[in-house]
Amino acid sequence: MSGIQNLQSYDPFADLGDSGDTGDQQTYIHIRIQQRNGRKTLTTIQGLPATFDQKRMLKIFKKDFACNGTLVDDPDLGSVIQLQGDQRTKVLTLLVDEGGIDKKMIKLHGF
Repeated sequence: MSGIQNLQSYDPFADLGDSGDTGDQQTYIHIRIQQRNGRKTLTTIQGLPATFDQKRMLKIFKKDFACNGTLVDDPDLGSVIQLQGDQRTKVLTLLVDEGGIDKKMIKLHGF
């Protein structure tokens, strides 16, 4: 029975803290696409740095891309910008060229 004592429970993730999140996810900007109904799609942008004004960015996106959009406050994800249509590549190029954000800090998701 002394061999069973070696099978004590060991948690390898106990030293990471309560959430287990390393914080890398917060440094990235995530650009995703969601399918609505039929051919309609929705582009979501989350994780913009605090230096950017969310409302002003939404206004710039709407004017440059000729689409409608809204700002949604999610309790888990923070503020999320939603744009109508597939605007992923346009948002990526605008953030890299005009916003001065490194392309490695942006994650492009979808299809």
